[in-house]
Amino acid sequence: MTDAIIDTPTAGIAGAIEIAMTVNGVERRAMAEPRVNLADFLRHRLGLTGTHVGCEHGVCGACTVLVDGVSVRACLMLAVQARGTEVRTIEGLCGADGALDPLQAALSEHFGLQCGYCTPGVLMTLAELRAELAGAPVTEAEVRHKLAGNLCRCTGYQGMVDAALAVLNAPVGILAPEPMR
Repeated sequence: MTDAIIDTPTAGIAGAIEIAMTVNGVERRAMAEPRVNLADFLRHRLGLTGTHVGCEHGVCGACTVLVDGVSVRACLMLAVQARGTEVRTIEGLCGADGALDPLQAALSEHFGLQCGYCTPGVLMTLAELRAELAGAPVTEAEVRHKLAGNLCRCTGYQGMVDAALAVLNAPVGILAPEPMR
């Protein structure tokens, strides 16, 4: 991670206020109107298009990001509410070298994705679960409960569950990285 502060051009936004937060380990700031939700701020002001917007009602989970380690629906949270927080998006899930996170690789290996629209939200939800578990084993029922807020119309969920179980129940250092602190 870098300590660089990245400013986004701010000219021409009437009524905008500065919004600063740490996104994927980098302090970011940009101007936006107070009514802009976090998903649109990430996508349109910061250029992080991995966070998908599906239903815009908080139901589908496609826009899930982690704010201070807790999953939130970025379509329901205003960007101004995230000022001063640590936001982690799908772009921040891979390693510094660009290598896929074990959850990302397992989703592919276990056929847990098809069209990919729900995938960023699913992965961020599973990343939160991994942090909550801190290396403890997880059951299929617990994975299914955690994923209950993520809608997928393609996979039928079994591949996602299999992928999560493979990574989350693997010995630390094999497929599961050290728990996030």
